[in-house]
Formats: sequence, structure tokens, C-alpha cells
Amino acid sequence: MGDSSASAASDKGNKVSNLPQLHRYITGHNAAGKAIVHTHNDFAWQPYDENKLAFSVAYTTSAFPPDLNNDADVQAHSALEAKGTLGLVNPHGTVLRAVDFAPGYACGMHRTQSLDYGIVLEGNIDMVLDSGEVHPLKRGDVAVQRATQHQWVNKSDTEWARMIFVLQDCKPLTVNGEQYGEDLGSNSGLPASGN
Repeated sequence: MGDSSASAASDKGNKVSNLPQLHRYITGHNAAGKAIVHTHNDFAWQPYDENKLAFSVAYTTSAFPPDLNNDADVQAHSALEAKGTLGLVNPHGTVLRAVDFAPGYACGMHRTQSLDYGIVLEGNIDMVLDSGEVHPLKRGDVAVQRATQHQWVNKSDTEWARMIFVLQDCKPLTVNGEQYGEDLGSNSGLPASGN
């Protein structure tokens, strides 16, 4: 990445959109058992597809239910982050991920083996399903993706869109005797989730 836009993105934690920077606050407990902020930092963004798409993983869990004792969940998240191998889904766990979509951008049709809650934070975005259904979503709308083949399309010519997703691993899905698994499509650039 040698161009000036990439340098500018690096200066903002790789944020490529003009949307406000997001901040993460992880809470915990002090020695007296009182609530404290354990960690606070800006979301770190990973640009994809020529800076038309950006991901930021705010948190993960690697077991269900997660173990919060002695910061075991924080340590597991840090270890997973350090590996750099996280796909869209974390097997046996969850992923909290923000996604920014450039004006006019359409991600590839894809399926995750997960139950996902997707909330539109900024802008408008179309949820396109492989059946041909198209559903326009606006700020505050929620999509509950149940291992379906789908894509996200930002139809605006000028405005970025932002969603935040909670992805939860799920059991393999079978419909009419056919098992469906993860299908990342052709333009994700992500490693397979392995679930």
C-alpha cells in the first residue's frame, strides 16, 4: 500500500470511510469487585477490496458460555487476534464486527455457518438474498441472518453505510436433506472460518 489514501487510512487505524471512528470499552472488576473499564481503544480497521469495504473486529469469544473469570475471555480474544486467522465466524464462539461499505459497493454473495444479528448503524443498505428477494434496510434496522446466502449492497452514490454484526457459531444447517456450509464467495479475501 504505497498510495496516499492508504497512508491516510493507516493514520486513522486503517479506517477508510468518512464515518465517525468507533470506540471500544471493555469492562471488568477491580480487586474490590467494583466495575471498571478494563480496556478502551479505537476500533482498528482492516480495508478490503481496494478500500471499498472495511472490517473491524471489536471482540470475540471462543467458548459458550464464555468464561469471564480472571479475564479468561479477554486473554482468549487477544490470543485469537494475535494469530490473524479469524474467518467471518469463530468456531464455538462469537464475533462482534463492524463493517463499512463504500458508496455503490456490493459485496459478493456469501453464506456463513452462523446465526448473525446485523444492525444498520449508518446509511442505507440492501439485503439481497439468493432467492432474488431484496430488502432495503435503514439506520436502526436489524437483519437476523440464519445461515442464508446473501449479499449487502450500498446503493448510495455518495454515502457510506455501516453495519455491526454479532456472529454466533451454529450447528450445521440441513434443508430438505441438503447440508449447507460456509460459502465465502469470490471476493472476500478472508480465511475460512473452519466451523
